[in-house]
Amino acid sequence: MKKLTFLSFAILSFLSVNAQVHLPKVITNNMVLQRDKPVAIWGTATPGEKITVTFAGQTKTAVTDTAENWMLKLDPMKASAEPQKMIITGSNTLILDNILVGEVWLCSGQSNMEYPLDRKLKKYTAPKKGEDLSDKELAGEKNPLIRFLYVERKLSPILPTNGWKDCNDSTLRYITATGYFFAIELAEKLKVPVGIISSSWGGTRVEQWTPPASYEQSPLFKDTVAGKKNFKIDGMIPGKMFEGMIKPLIPYTLKGLIWYQGESNLMIHDTTTFVSKTKLMLDTWKRLWKDESLRFYYTQIAPYYYSKRKDKLAHGTDLLAYYWEAQAQCLAFPNSGMIVTTDLVDDLSNIHPSYKWEVGRRLSLWALAKDYGQKVVYSGPLYKSMTVKKNSIELSFTQTGSGLIAADDQPLSWFIIAGADRKFYPAEAVIKGNKLIVTSKDVLNPVAVRFAWDETAMPNFCNKEKLPASPFRTDNWK
Repeated sequence: MKKLTFLSFAILSFLSVNAQVHLPKVITNNMVLQRDKPVAIWGTATPGEKITVTFAGQTKTAVTDTAENWMLKLDPMKASAEPQKMIITGSNTLILDNILVGEVWLCSGQSNMEYPLDRKLKKYTAPKKGEDLSDKELAGEKNPLIRFLYVERKLSPILPTNGWKDCNDSTLRYITATGYFFAIELAEKLKVPVGIISSSWGGTRVEQWTPPASYEQSPLFKDTVAGKKNFKIDGMIPGKMFEGMIKPLIPYTLKGLIWYQGESNLMIHDTTTFVSKTKLMLDTWKRLWKDESLRFYYTQIAPYYYSKRKDKLAHGTDLLAYYWEAQAQCLAFPNSGMIVTTDLVDDLSNIHPSYKWEVGRRLSLWALAKDYGQKVVYSGPLYKSMTVKKNSIELSFTQTGSGLIAADDQPLSWFIIAGADRKFYPAEAVIKGNKLIVTSKDVLNPVAVRFAWDETAMPNFCNKEKLPASPFRTDNWK
């Protein structure tokens, strides 16, 4: 009888623990909730159990389904820097403290997004120009409006994180430097709390951030992978990082995504399908988050000596230029924006340039202009059209800002021009209003211009806001 009583007690104790309300590791103390959108709160509990969530004067309820999952949405809220409590009640009660309401952005990609605020953790080189603003931030007083959630590089069914932290936490040194400076700009300009989720992994390709099912359902890829188990896309099994580092975040309510990735896709010469793969990833994330309004602001990768690498495929000196072109095509995605980094390199043999504060600032300009109504110039010049005029070509641009300039007051660099024979020669480019006139004494009847069409190109062409022009070509020659 005693054994039966003990066994019954053990079973009841197990069921009692199992029945408790549990929250995902993305919903914790110190979190920032997205303003002006319905906010998803979810977790697990016993099937049929009623869950009540109270926050900021709202009380919402949900009933746990047969799979032990529950979810509800708080009504849209205004930004608030006043720390508040959230109370979640079912068979047990959970109380979360120090919660703010503001802007939430997911920061993802490969090593240049993973690049930590403390670059010494990775033994990355110091900048050669100006002050190291990362060191200054780590040593200085922190902005109380900024919170972060750092996702570790681990593949697990449970999100590898210790939850949301404020910037006084020692984990700060590990988070994305680009994302941190992006958050700094938003918090200072908007005067509202900003939360960033740092989830990236060096050396990864875009395929690894996209679930396999998306490739199976894609008209472009489904015939290639149909009926295959553990299929590969260009030699890579897709979805690995998505499963462990993105899927557990869904459906945490976001404003958007900042993205810095591409070097690994370039190394397999993926210039033809990269745009389609990136769109597939983005469309999948939007669908799973059930939010087509998510912003997507990304970084065009920096100049680097790819041709000197000893990879399986040999790289030409113009491969990066074709890749820049592919990245620029992603501007056609809804709610997207791209920054250029051709001027942020000290050493062409370093694939991890250090000026992440400027990368974050430039990304923030897109958000400030497009999402927060601020009148700022947010992009460098983008090629629009060309007109042949006798022995010259006239180029027109969008995003000219306050006007076109050479950043160093020297002649414009990295322009080449060709005639019908498709042989390119160095060219002179002269600013005329918001246009450029390009000529060469070696090409009397020009038909095409290319700009910065080389992996080593660090040109001086920009607008007066010192935002550099994106590399481009006027031809479509193969």
